[in-house]
Amino acid sequence: MTNVRPSQQMRDLGVVQECAAILTTPTRPFDLPTEQGEAEHIVQELFAALNCISQVHPFAKGVGIAAPQSGIGRAAAVVQPPGDVPAIILLNPRITARAEASDDQYEGCLSFFDVRGLVPRPLEITVESASLTGERVATLYEHGLARLIHHEIDHLDGLLYTARMLPGTEPIPVNEYRQTGRTWVYDHDQQPRRLGTNLAVHDDC
Repeated sequence: MTNVRPSQQMRDLGVVQECAAILTTPTRPFDLPTEQGEAEHIVQELFAALNCISQVHPFAKGVGIAAPQSGIGRAAAVVQPPGDVPAIILLNPRITARAEASDDQYEGCLSFFDVRGLVPRPLEITVESASLTGERVATLYEHGLARLIHHEIDHLDGLLYTARMLPGTEPIPVNEYRQTGRTWVYDHDQQPRRLGTNLAVHDDC
């Protein structure tokens, strides 16, 4: 597959590609725990997709996939951080706080993987997400992990990273991008910190 364009690789692996309406349509939240079985099934599908994708491309910065990229219009995403870190499951996620400080870093997207785009994002976000049983958990994410999580939540809101790029900037071809195989650079990276549980039984987004 070495001569196949990155976007075609992703298409062949079942990743929905740019211009599909589902990528710009906000997803439908789960009614948890009533839809626990449905949520579990979708999460399993996302893990299976990530496993296949990771076989054909290295992701030194980590990788995530949102349900719309698998053709499913529900509010679920899975993020695999870089290194030996457990994957993060996002169900009905909502960003509740953003740091004022931000930085610009290049991002890729599985749905248009031939390019990379310079995207400003906050250095710290707090995210409320649901467990399968419906409890809400707040977690603080920083630096590269905050970027990954923010990117996937945008997918669930029907936003691609191009909507976050500054006016006058455009994505660059992947062959001009020089950071493939390298992590994003920060002074130090933090593990996610859980802030609390049982914040709400049902999603009120």
